[in-house]
Amino acid sequence: MYNHKIEAIKKYTQAKMAQDQTGHGMDHINRVVHLAHKIAETETCDFFIVTAAAYLHDTVDDKLVLDPEQAYQELKSFLRDLNLTESDINQIVHIIQNLSFSQELNGTVEELTIEGQIVQDADRLDAMGAVGIVRTIYYGGSKGNLIYDPKIKPRNLKSKAEYREESTVINHFYEKILLLKDSLNTEYAKKIGGKRHTFINTFLKEFLEEWD
Repeated sequence: MYNHKIEAIKKYTQAKMAQDQTGHGMDHINRVVHLAHKIAETETCDFFIVTAAAYLHDTVDDKLVLDPEQAYQELKSFLRDLNLTESDINQIVHIIQNLSFSQELNGTVEELTIEGQIVQDADRLDAMGAVGIVRTIYYGGSKGNLIYDPKIKPRNLKSKAEYREESTVINHFYEKILLLKDSLNTEYAKKIGGKRHTFINTFLKEFLEEWD
């Protein structure tokens, strides 16, 4: 009964993310959905909520949209037009509001449901490994960030505002990406994340050797 709703949600996301040039386009979204499904198969969860939140998680991201509040209102209106229950809408929105790394820095996140943990893990896994390396470089380039400057040291981030300040692409690995492994929730994600984490460390070691 949910197939047509998922298809509508996918089309909504495609329209919202069509112009993305930061590494958060539909290729990223589709990988997150695929990973979320893989994780969900190992957990007891609501598959529809997982799928919907995985598709929609970046459509209201404040680093990607000009007016996050308006984006949330549009999203809720769209989901109501699909005749989703208020309970389902609230679950989806709660996941989206509480899965980001930057929100955690502010200490404003609420505990995620298992569905939320699955989507968070899937999103974070796509920031790791070979794909994560390319996405990090791609995002940094889209913002005009330096690739690397040995005089600019990685920060121990304390807030979302600090996180949003300009840094180098390589520093982003140390400030965020290498921290993701220990934040993963599910056993399936931890297994994949360990391998991807190791790959990033290998890349960074080689990069720094070549830079010098």
